[in-house]
Amino acid sequence: MSTEKGLLAIFDCPDKLLEAVKKLRAAQYKKLETYTPFPIHGMEHALGLSRSWIPWVTFVMAMVGMTVAFGFETWTSAFDWPINIGGKPFISWPAFIPITFELAILLGGISTVVTLFYAIKLPCYKFKVLDERLTNDKFAVFICATDAQFDRERISSLMGESQVEEIKSID
Repeated sequence: MSTEKGLLAIFDCPDKLLEAVKKLRAAQYKKLETYTPFPIHGMEHALGLSRSWIPWVTFVMAMVGMTVAFGFETWTSAFDWPINIGGKPFISWPAFIPITFELAILLGGISTVVTLFYAIKLPCYKFKVLDERLTNDKFAVFICATDAQFDRERISSLMGESQVEEIKSID
């Protein structure tokens, strides 16, 4: 969204930013994006963000890793190369647990990173720096010009109520 046109409201305090986002959402603005130097508690709820789908990919791939590891160990120990050592059963599941756990963690972790890159469109995402101070000590909300409710005067008055420090037009 940051390559689009719109308004950037810059704040000096996270509480003021949170208040401004709540006011914008109450005024039916939908295309909002916040920039902060650290996570702000409650911001995802204020923005109306739903729960991420990435943990489901992690869970499914961890289960795939677990199934593949346990199946491979079972197949090699009981069917492909059955060797009876010390009277233990061929499918000795307690001995299989460490490898099963490790492959579940490996596939879950790798799939999480790959899915995250896919979800945020890396490495193809073209990002424009909106303000140098946003990664250091300032907080901002970007209101996209393609939002159905977009009105510069209305946004300026809403941000004035939230003690905005600066409003920049992004073209």
